Amino acid sequence: MPASLSLPVRTITLGIAEPHPLPAAVLKRAKDLLEYARARYVEAGFEVQTLRLSTRPLFDDLAEMSPAGFADYAKELQHILDDLGVDYCSVGTAQAARPDFPLKRLAWLVDILAQRSSLSATVQIATQEYGLRNEAAQPAALIIERLSQETEGGIGNFRFAMLACVPPGCPFFPTAYHAGPTSLALGLQSASIVMEALQVHASEISHKLDLSLVTRWVRDTLTTRVTPAVELAQRIVQEKQIQFGGIDLSPAPMGEDSIVPALEMCGGGPLGGSGMLAAIAAVTTALKSTTFPTCGYCGVMLPVLEDALLGQRWEEGRVNVHQLLLYSSVCGMGLDTIPLAGTTSAESIARLLLDVATLALRLRKPLSARLFPMPGKNVGERTQFTSPHLTNTVIQS
Repeated sequence: MPASLSLPVRTITLGIAEPHPLPAAVLKRAKDLLEYARARYVEAGFEVQTLRLSTRPLFDDLAEMSPAGFADYAKELQHILDDLGVDYCSVGTAQAARPDFPLKRLAWLVDILAQRSSLSATVQIATQEYGLRNEAAQPAALIIERLSQETEGGIGNFRFAMLACVPPGCPFFPTAYHAGPTSLALGLQSASIVMEALQVHASEISHKLDLSLVTRWVRDTLTTRVTPAVELAQRIVQEKQIQFGGIDLSPAPMGEDSIVPALEMCGGGPLGGSGMLAAIAAVTTALKSTTFPTCGYCGVMLPVLEDALLGQRWEEGRVNVHQLLLYSSVCGMGLDTIPLAGTTSAESIARLLLDVATLALRLRKPLSARLFPMPGKNVGERTQFTSPHLTNTVIQS
């Protein structure tokens, strides 16, 4: 198999144009299209990990629906997804930054997410158009708190996040939501590709502080490795007469496939040390300076519970929430899969959400927060996830 075709495709995500409530026939067509895309990628030699559906914001389409109606629709939607064998479906974001959005509706998301394993959702509390709606942070935090208590081990928070200044079209979950015509988007698991780009120049990196070279090396390697994936997507959407939403080049890690070795190589030491902010910025600049049609974050991702070596650095005390928030000013997605003590109050969570949203608004960039209060766990204890998507580490104060 040619090396240029071996990169893992974390997700092929289809954005559905039709509004909620979605009939089974629409979802069946969407699933068939995703299966066709997967078959084409596998035939071309790619590894495809997941297929995902992204929908329009549920609360916008069903603005007049009652809480009972929402619960019934979510139950029917999950039933259809089960029949189709679809494991990932985003029901969109609640646009709580809008001053006319009724914040009391946010609590309805808990019942939807706690009982429906295929559904993901988000709450957006800041946008460039409306600014930051401070009073939306508390109900968003209460969703996080309740999901930690009402799902086994708090795993429900895997499928929920707070968004700030995040546009539609991101292929990664739970952030994904859709607007416009039906479209196809790609998300990569490309942490190892960044490492590959730097290993070739290891001796030069150890003797130079010119991080513009890091940007060039990563960009050139990505261009070579990713071009076949993008060209195939463009052929597929032309055949199916839909749009190409773009590719999110964020080097998403997964377990032992960590982004940390690459960052430590060009940062000159362990994550958390001096020079790491500059190193992260250099890699993110590479991701944002290709000629590909892009979408989503296109920045370095640092999910504590999805990256085994990052979880180790967290356990060693080399990085903490505030450092990750600092890194978010120059990289990808904000605070992702952060383990918190089970006793963390909704007020404390809300303040952290406001920090992330304020940074996103000031820097005019998309950021999100996916936080995991661990029921029954205190500071200094380890998480005990058994999910193949999550690693384990200690809980910091």
